[in-house]
Formats: sequence, C-alpha cells, structure tokens
Amino acid sequence: MFGKNFQKTYTLTDKGLKNTRKGAVWTVIVNLTVMAGAGILYLLMKDYMSVITEGKGLPAALPYILMLIVFLILSFLTHLEQYKATYGLVYSEVRNVRISLAEKLRKLPLGYFGKKDLADLTETIMGDVNRLEHVWSHCLGYLYGAYISTAVIAIMLLIRDWRLAMACLWGVPAAFGLLFGSRNIEKRNSERNKQAAVEVSDGIQEAIENVREIKATNQEERYLKSLFDKIDKHEKIMKHGELVTGLFVNGASVIMRLGIATTIFAAVRLIARGQIDFMTLFLFMMVITRVYAPFDQSLALIAEMFVSQVSAKRLNEIYDTKSYTGSEVFEPKGHDIVFDDVHFSYNSEEVLHGVSFTAKEGEVTALVGPSGSGKSTCARLAARLWDVAKGNITVGGVDISAVDSEALLKDYSMVFQDVVLFDDTVRENIRLGKHGASDEEVYEAAKAANCLEFIEKLPQGFDTQIGENGTRLSGGERQRISIARALLKDAPIVLLDEATASLDVENETKVQNALTRLLAGKTVLVIAHRMRTVENVDKIVVINEGKVAEQGKPQELYEKKDSIYRHMHDLQTFSADWSI
Repeated sequence: MFGKNFQKTYTLTDKGLKNTRKGAVWTVIVNLTVMAGAGILYLLMKDYMSVITEGKGLPAALPYILMLIVFLILSFLTHLEQYKATYGLVYSEVRNVRISLAEKLRKLPLGYFGKKDLADLTETIMGDVNRLEHVWSHCLGYLYGAYISTAVIAIMLLIRDWRLAMACLWGVPAAFGLLFGSRNIEKRNSERNKQAAVEVSDGIQEAIENVREIKATNQEERYLKSLFDKIDKHEKIMKHGELVTGLFVNGASVIMRLGIATTIFAAVRLIARGQIDFMTLFLFMMVITRVYAPFDQSLALIAEMFVSQVSAKRLNEIYDTKSYTGSEVFEPKGHDIVFDDVHFSYNSEEVLHGVSFTAKEGEVTALVGPSGSGKSTCARLAARLWDVAKGNITVGGVDISAVDSEALLKDYSMVFQDVVLFDDTVRENIRLGKHGASDEEVYEAAKAANCLEFIEKLPQGFDTQIGENGTRLSGGERQRISIARALLKDAPIVLLDEATASLDVENETKVQNALTRLLAGKTVLVIAHRMRTVENVDKIVVINEGKVAEQGKPQELYEKKDSIYRHMHDLQTFSADWSI
C-alpha cells in the first residue's frame, strides 16, 4: 500500500513516506478506540434492556465510570499522537520537499532555466507543494487509516451477522467507486485550471515587466483587456471544476449513507422473522455511524487527492530531469577548450553538425556568423550548460561531460550582454564573484573594472542599494559591475556574449578597457556580432548553419575574397559608412 509507486505518486520523501505510514497507523488506532467507546455504550444499553425486559436491578455504575475514564484518556492520547503523526510530522515534509527541490534545481543544467517558464516554475515550487501539503496532512493518513480500520470493523461485523454487515457496508465501495471513476475528469479539470493559472501569472508578470513600453505605446487598455480575459477564463474553469467535484463528492456521500436505510430495512425484516434481536440492530446502528465518520472528511478530500496527482506530476518532471553529475574534482592540464566533432539538438532538431575547433589558453577566440548559426549554443556547451549529443568537449584534456557542473564552473567567468544583478548593494553584487571576498578585494575589482567613477557618486557608495536588476544604474554601469564580478572571480576561462553591443561609444570604450584587464592571459571565447570588435583577436571561428565554415586569424580570413568573415566585415563597414 505504501510502496515506491505510492511515494512517487504523491512525491513524498523517504521520511515523508515513513510519516504517512505512521499517520495511517495512528488513524487506525483512533478509529478503533472511538469504536470501543461505542462498545461501552452498547454494554450499558444491554444492561439497561435487561432491567426493562427481565426485571433485573440497575447495573453497578463504577465499572462504567472506570471504563469511561479509561476511554477518555485513551481517546486523548491516541488523538494527540494522530495529530503529531499527521499534522506535526507532515508539515515538516513541506520543508523537506522544498529543500529537495532546491537541491535538484541546483544540480540541473543552467540551460534548463532558459527553457522553463519562470511563472510555471514558481507555481510548481510554491503552489503545487502547498496543494500536496494539504493532501499529506489532511488526507493520506486519514484515508488509508480509514481503509484499514473499516476493514477490521467489517470483519467483526461479518462475524456477528453477515446479512446486516452487507446491508451496512455496501455503500462504502460504491461511493468510492463513483469517486475513482471520476478521477480522469478531475485530473483534466485540474490541468486546465493549472494552465489557466499560469497564463494569469504570465500576464501579470508581462504587464509589470513591460509597463513602460505599454504606457509609451498607449496599449494600457489592450493589455488590461487581455489580462481580464485571462482572469475571467481562470475563474470560469475554477467554477466548472468545483461544480463537477461537488457533484461527485455529494453523490458519493449520498450513496454511502444509503447504507443506513438498507441496514434499518434489513434489520426490521430480520427482527420480524425472529432471526435477530433489537440489541443487534442497536449495535449495527452505532457502528454504522462510526464506519462512515472517518470517510466524511476523506470523501471531500479524495477528489483533492486526484487533483494533487497533477501537482505531483509537475514536481516529478523536475525530479526526473537529468542532473549534470560527474567528478567533483576538476584538475585540467591547462585550459585549452577543444570541440571535437560536436553535435547538438534542440527538441530533436540538430543545430550543430560536427563542430570542431580549439580555443587556446592565453588567446582570444571569437565565434562569428549569421544570426541563428549556433554561436551562442557553442558557448553554452563550452560551459556545460547543456551536454553534447555526439562528440566531446575537453578543457585541458578533461572531458567536461564527466565533471560536475559546479566544479567545472569554478574555472569559468561569464559576461553577457543581458546583465543580471540583485536588489542588493553594489558591494554584494560584486562579491558574488567570490564568496567571502574582503572589502579590499571588492574595491580593487571595482577599480580595475572602471566602476569607481560612478560608485563614488552614489549616495552610499559601495553600500548603495541598486534596485531590482540594477534599475538605478545605467546600462554601461551595470555591465561594468558584471565585469568587476568576473575580475574578482579571476577564473582562467572567460565567456563573452557581445558584452558591449548595447552601449554607446563612451561606455563601450570604458567597458573595453575593463575587459582588457579581465582577459589577460586567459582562455577567452567571444561571441561577436560586430566585426570591428574582433579585428584584433587571436583567432576567428566562423559558424554557419551549425558548422565551422572557416577559421583562422582575422587578417588571414579577410584576405580570402570569398570568405564569410570578409563579407560580414565589409557589409557592416559599408552600412556604417552609409549611415554616416
């Protein structure tokens, strides 16, 4: 009952599975303890009936008082343990699951996050875990405990009188059969509801991120209408889902409680025939209320269990994503980056076809080529943000696919056009490059990156909060902070993705000066779109349609009249002259 399939279905950790078992056991004990209370009432009623029918004296009160006291103590203790085993222990499971998710995400390739919708990922980590927490704490232990305790009680009832037992219990499997029959409908509704919720989150996030563009183009009314349509759609789907769930849950409850009527009907017929006495009917009427009681809450929650399996599936998609594992020791002999017959595919479509080249240590190697040719893909593969489909990439003779990503990336610094900064101080944003770096080291890195001239003008200098993603800084200032971060890390391999493309001439010159300090003596792989920025590199690799079309020194490639590099260089030079 509580095996590996059960664990995966509800994405429980090993500890969570153990706690669920414990919760089910204590639920069984609680249900049987409560049933024992009904047994005390039955004994008291039996003695009272003897007084009426046989003229016996009133039964002694002390035994019943003692039984009642024992019952109350046991009831309190068992309910307390049940609470600890279901709520107390299961609430810690939320923490464990979120920690395990964080650990899993930490080990996933960085490229995974480029493909994953941010709102969808956030909804999974927060919303889906919350939904599962409610099922873990309120449903699993109660429901499976109710299954077991009902089976025990059913056996005792069948021994007492199988006819009344059948009349009493037939409604339970019928009710659950109706609910389990609706499982696929519930799952479909849940998936539609989930997708609609993500669309609303995406719409809100998009409107907030692009509020300036929306206002500048007078698109407020259109965006608001689109957002309201998404909210209305989500509300409609939620109402439909809740209506369907309510119909099935209430229908199951009605079916189950028909057992009361059939028990009375069967008992009356048996009493009329003299086959049972009134006390047997009384016993079954007390038991039937206790048999149904554990399911009262579970009937409402069992539909939630079906819905939770959709949330569990989304969590399992993260857990099942292949982690980039490998040796935690990375000791290359030098830092030459070698691509050897590298193939790579996006969604089964191959985008790199046998790429081979070498980026030597101490040299700057530029990847150029038309848009969509595979330049950025090569750079990301070089840092193992993805794994190659065929061929291999080595750094200093070590195959990077055999190295743990965290160990590998300690030797990499990356400076991209789209800078990511945190809503923190300038100092802490630079310190991200080297955990535990001293203030003096941060200062020297900022100085080398030409950051001091604007940092010293900020209200609190290095301790100034720069806003979300550095909104209080200009593009050139943000770029120089990212370079200071890379300088502080001082990694032997540097990946640049057109770090100066969006800057004006003045800022570009300052950033280029900072980059000169960063790149000295390192293995540098540059993705370039503007040919004038790579005229002085050591080597150019031209990528065209996922293949290496040509490679060599800039001057050598330019001297070839039919070279792609010369064509791109002249085209950009002509365009620049014409625009002037």
